Amino acid sequence: QSVLVIHRTRMTLMRHRIELSNTIRAHMAEFGLAAPIGRLGLQGLVEIIRDDADERVPAHAKICLKLLADQLDLVNRQALETDRMILASARATEVGRRLMAVPGVGPVLASAIVASVPDPHAFRSGRNLSAWIGLVPKQNSSGGKERLGGITKQGNRYLRQLLVLGALSVIRYAERHGPKRPWLVQLMARRTTKVAAVALANKMGRMIWAIMTSGEAYREPQLQAA
Repeated sequence: QSVLVIHRTRMTLMRHRIELSNTIRAHMAEFGLAAPIGRLGLQGLVEIIRDDADERVPAHAKICLKLLADQLDLVNRQALETDRMILASARATEVGRRLMAVPGVGPVLASAIVASVPDPHAFRSGRNLSAWIGLVPKQNSSGGKERLGGITKQGNRYLRQLLVLGALSVIRYAERHGPKRPWLVQLMARRTTKVAAVALANKMGRMIWAIMTSGEAYREPQLQAA
């Protein structure tokens, strides 16, 4: 439970960071000062706010914006501290270290899985774990035909979000460097990125269950010879 408190605190800080960033950008835009999307663009706005010699922002507005910038700095430091705690928790357990070897599974996901699923044997299969997380598609069957719909989105929303983000990182890497897994190649060829990410997240959930229950390390699938 204490590890999950760290995760929930991190989520709160992340939401607060986004809110502060958007607020600073919106107020600066009112004075005709826009910046590119991303951390560097926001940092450029903060530098303008803290430059007493820059008169593009009225004095009273600059005082308030400095308060927001100071709050953003504090949130960033606190978020970094939670990241350190989560990394330590992921490395502290043998299963956490094994999970981090899976492509797309970083310290945050590994720590959250270990904390949320203390007994993986409570699930009869990897599919059951994926269903508990909310990554199994709905089934609409009639007339002997089985039709699969979108995922139910019922279950552990936090783990589902982390798994999908991890799957997206794998897909983005594959798009830049070329996929090594035939299953992923076929999936990316016939599905949109979003649908492929959910399908890959489902597969990752089953893989995680297998690693947790078997006690084995992750093994990269071998390419079949032509």
